[in-house]
Parts: sequence; structure tokens; C-alpha cells
Amino acid sequence: MTRLVLAPMEGLADDVLREVLTTAGGYDWCVTEFVRVTDTVLPHAAFTRLSPELKNASRTRSGTPVRVQLLGSSPTMLAANAGHLAALNPAGIDLNFGCPTPLVNRNRGGAALLDEPELLFSIVAAVRRAVPATIPVTAKMRLGIDDTSRTLDCARALEAGGADELVVHARTKQDGYRPPARWEWIAEIRDVVKLPLIANGEVWNLTDYRDICRVTGCHDVMLGRGAVADPLLATRIRSDTDHNTAADWELIKQLITTFWDKVQAKVLPHQSPGRLKQWLGMMQRNYPQAETLYADIRQLKRAPEISAVFRHALTPTP
Repeated sequence: MTRLVLAPMEGLADDVLREVLTTAGGYDWCVTEFVRVTDTVLPHAAFTRLSPELKNASRTRSGTPVRVQLLGSSPTMLAANAGHLAALNPAGIDLNFGCPTPLVNRNRGGAALLDEPELLFSIVAAVRRAVPATIPVTAKMRLGIDDTSRTLDCARALEAGGADELVVHARTKQDGYRPPARWEWIAEIRDVVKLPLIANGEVWNLTDYRDICRVTGCHDVMLGRGAVADPLLATRIRSDTDHNTAADWELIKQLITTFWDKVQAKVLPHQSPGRLKQWLGMMQRNYPQAETLYADIRQLKRAPEISAVFRHALTPTP
């Protein structure tokens, strides 16, 4: 049976957006933004700040399990932090070998480690030993740094280290987020490892979902930016339908209202408009109503002004 996973998206999919998107439904679990591990064992507050769901049995309000992602390069420190995190009983611990951002990579994190399969093995093995068997340890990787010459070695190393599942974002670090994703490489990985694979990259609609499953041979897919651009993407995949209806926008209006209320409660007043514009800007890809709403608030800088627009624009249609 198909499993759908909401991707970790740094600076985008925080606990507020996770709550809203999982309320829309269709996800088996989601993964947090990364917790950066350096040379200290972080206090529990560092984990609960990024994943307040840990205080709710590691689930969103809708009941979707949340796995916490760690990023770093030291097997010893990642294992120590994973063991400390395990005391909070997360739904799972994920290891980030895919982040392509220059700041992370300059500090030997994320995709920068993909030239060192031996280190990937050591990290996963150390974390797996430090975490009770009841807590899944998973990993997410890209295809490499500049090329795919070590793709299969990295996948084998993660499996040998004891990863329970592997998410593959079908691009290299150098590719960034430029299309197309190289889905055929996930099929190559399936030929050399036995652990469950989850395909990721460039799934924006039902057609893309069907294509990534066909090309990769995977039934499990992680949804990232496509899920943000269409909050109903997971439910469209579940229902095997890919057309927008008036009822869809009515539901999305409720999601936007919830998001706006919760963002204002979480961040500083001058930060909330930017968060909302970011999401509406991405939804313009699928919803002309989002394009109109974005245009209405684009020049507004104060939350009360935006709320006034919303009182009119997001009032449920009788």
C-alpha cells in the first residue's frame, strides 16, 4: 500500500505548516526541519522547540506521526544527541544527508557528506546503536555532490549501517532544485539495496506521482514543495483525482485562516506577513484564487491590515 510522507523543508515546513497540511489529510508521517548537531548534547528544549509535537506523543493535532531530523557529521555526537532525543519518544529519527545549502555544506553537513560513504555508515551505525529498536532510524540522501559516481556506494553504506528506510531525493547537491529530477537513479538504487525506499523530487501533481512510481518502482513517495503549492496534493493522490473544485478552495480557505492565526501566535508581528506571502506565493501555481489573494496583500506590511483583507476574502461562501 502506498505511503505518503511530508518532507522536511528548512525555513518553510515548521510545526505550523505541518499541522495545517496534515489536517488536510493523506500523510502517513512527516519529518521536521533539521536540528543541527555540533559538539554538544542539546537540551530537550532544543528538540521540542523545533518539534512541539514531541509533547503530543510525537504527533500533529490531526494524529500524524512526526519524525525528528538530525544533521551533523560526527558519529559520536549524533549518536549522543539521538540517544538523548530518544527519551522524548519521537515517532522516528531521521538523518539528513541531503541538504544542499552552502552554509550547511561548508560546515560538513547534509549533502556535503556524500563523497564519504564510510562516514555515512559510521553515523547511521552509531545512531542505530544509541536508539531503542522501537524507534525507526531513517536517512535522506541526494544522488551525490557534483555527480552520481558514489550514489550506489552511499545507499549501500546507509543500508549496512542499519537504516530502517531510505528517502532518495533524485538530484545531486549541484542540481539544487532545478528540474528535472533524475528518478531513474532511484530505480538503480532499488537494484542494490533491500531496505524500503521512498522516492522524492519534483512531484507537483497526480501525474507526477504516477510517473515517479512508474520510473522508480517505488510505491512510497515523499512530497515536498508540491505539497505546499497544493495543500490537497496528498488527498488527490489518495483519491486518484487531479482537478480543482469550488469545494477545494473552500477547504483551503479554512487552512489559510488557521495558518494565519497560528503564525501570528508564533512569530513576531513583523515576521508573520512574510510567512503568509511565502505560502500564498507557492499556491499561485495551482489556485487562481491564491494569486488574487496574494496580489491583495502583497504590498501590506502589517498583520492587522492583512487580517482586514482576510475578513472579506476568506469568509466562507454560503
